[in-house]
Amino acid sequence: MAVKKSGQKSALKNLEIKVCVGTGGLAAGSQDVLDRFGKQLKARGIKAGIAKKCTKKTGCRGLCAKDVLVDVIRNGKKSTYQFITADKVSRIIKEHVIEGVPVKDWLVGPEYEAFHSKGTKVLLKLCGEIDPEDIESYIESGGYSATLKALKMKPEAVIDVIKKSGLRGRGGAGFPTGQKWELCSNAEGSPKYIICNADEGDPGAFMDRSIIEGNPHSVLEGLIIGAYAFGASRGYVYIRAEYPVAITRLKLAIKEAEKKGFLGKNICKRGFDFDIRIKEGAGAFVCGEETALIASIEGGRGMPRSKPPFPVYHGLWGKPTVVNNVETLSTIPLIIFKGAKWFSSIGTETSKGTKVFALTGKIKNTGLIEVPMGITLREIIYDIGGGCPGNREFKAVQTGGPSGGCIPASYIDMPVDYESLQEIGSMMGSGGMVVMDDTTCMVDMAKFFLEFAQNESCGKCLPCRVGNKRLFERLKDITEGKGREGDIEFLLSLGEDIKISSLCGLGQTSPNPVLSTIKYFRDEYEAHIREHRCPAGVCQAFRKYVVNAAICKMCGKCFKECPAEAITWQRKQPAMINRDKCIQCGTCYDVCPFHAIL
Repeated sequence: MAVKKSGQKSALKNLEIKVCVGTGGLAAGSQDVLDRFGKQLKARGIKAGIAKKCTKKTGCRGLCAKDVLVDVIRNGKKSTYQFITADKVSRIIKEHVIEGVPVKDWLVGPEYEAFHSKGTKVLLKLCGEIDPEDIESYIESGGYSATLKALKMKPEAVIDVIKKSGLRGRGGAGFPTGQKWELCSNAEGSPKYIICNADEGDPGAFMDRSIIEGNPHSVLEGLIIGAYAFGASRGYVYIRAEYPVAITRLKLAIKEAEKKGFLGKNICKRGFDFDIRIKEGAGAFVCGEETALIASIEGGRGMPRSKPPFPVYHGLWGKPTVVNNVETLSTIPLIIFKGAKWFSSIGTETSKGTKVFALTGKIKNTGLIEVPMGITLREIIYDIGGGCPGNREFKAVQTGGPSGGCIPASYIDMPVDYESLQEIGSMMGSGGMVVMDDTTCMVDMAKFFLEFAQNESCGKCLPCRVGNKRLFERLKDITEGKGREGDIEFLLSLGEDIKISSLCGLGQTSPNPVLSTIKYFRDEYEAHIREHRCPAGVCQAFRKYVVNAAICKMCGKCFKECPAEAITWQRKQPAMINRDKCIQCGTCYDVCPFHAIL
């Protein structure tokens, strides 16, 4: 049914439908949703009027747990829908697009607004607005204005703006970006290089991937400005091959930027030559370390080397090189365009600007957030994240990925900035944030991250290669009921030795989960070793597999789910476990909603 020429068609002249096509959205079926909108709008004769087209792709909106997220903008009024599938499209078109009445059943709830209420969207602002596959969409939103502005400035003036802004590297230890650029500018040797570190191997982290998928041109623009500032003639984006969507959009963005004259020879007729190449990594976590990353680009095995000399003096192919991560580079255009004073007004005295976090784990609202530096953990976990599912008690949060420390609930009101996190034994890192509730075993959690660090060690240095293996083995013994007196002291001693003697950042920070959990949750280690008990009930070696009749609500769920048919149950009677038949698989423990299985 076509829209009538009079009335409805004029009312739809500003119609715009935006569909999230980040990895999360695509996994939930956003491409089918987008195609269905396109086909049905065309079949009904609905056109965009003054707009180029009705439907538009966008990047990640942040609250990935609600995908597929769809915006319908009709006559300037935006409504956001959640959990949209292709079969819901026709109703949205009929009731909302044509009749002007939003489908209330599918609109986002108050948690969507709460998720964004405490945030300060700077980097992520355009990710849910522009089409990441259309350079014109980026330019219309002010894209490449910073490049044009920077190329009219002297290179040293560009560096001075970045220094005054207080921007610190967002990929690890937080080294001042402007200072790094200045060191490379003054370094002898030519050509010079700039590298975007998009390796991002932390479990649960997806900050860099989402920025590239939603706004790839911001990263390219940061590379261009940086290259001009310290005299680089070539840039590389080192990105893991597991990010196919990000890689595809990055390649398209480079081609579009070349056509527009923002890359290549004599950029913007300013006598500046610069090109960008993509290097796909094989997924080695150690290649997040800059010297290992450089070795990989050169065609060697991704293994770190001793520093000094630092890459700004001796980097890619022995030439001066700057390595910045995705978030750092995508911040650069905004600082140049809006000024150092604007950026430094956000955050704290020593930690300027905003930080993007991937909020995951035992949290109601999982997704990507951008918050001002100095925000408290309480605001992030409760105001933005909505707290733990089932209103369970918040226990700890790990920041900084597998190299970070576990922060207990007693620090819930601490500010999130570089210095505060370092003070309590954690780190900012690239921005992973894993939330844990009272069902989490902290010994088991430390073991999980140690296993990851052990598997990802390149093996070049003994402390990391062997030390982490010994740490993991001892943690494994403790969680399997084989712990001994002296194990805690062993873990502490070996952990400190690994930190001070490892070659690169992987080994130097890998003991952090162990050291921080012993510091704040030592009683759990002691319970495992001395009482042969896991307080959280996670470690299977300590389970008795009996039903606590006083707690059992007689729901029969364990009976229905037991794969070994080892449970007997009758209505209004507590369940019972036949120990002879029980295979100790843990299914009954996991499915019991009342924690009646001991």
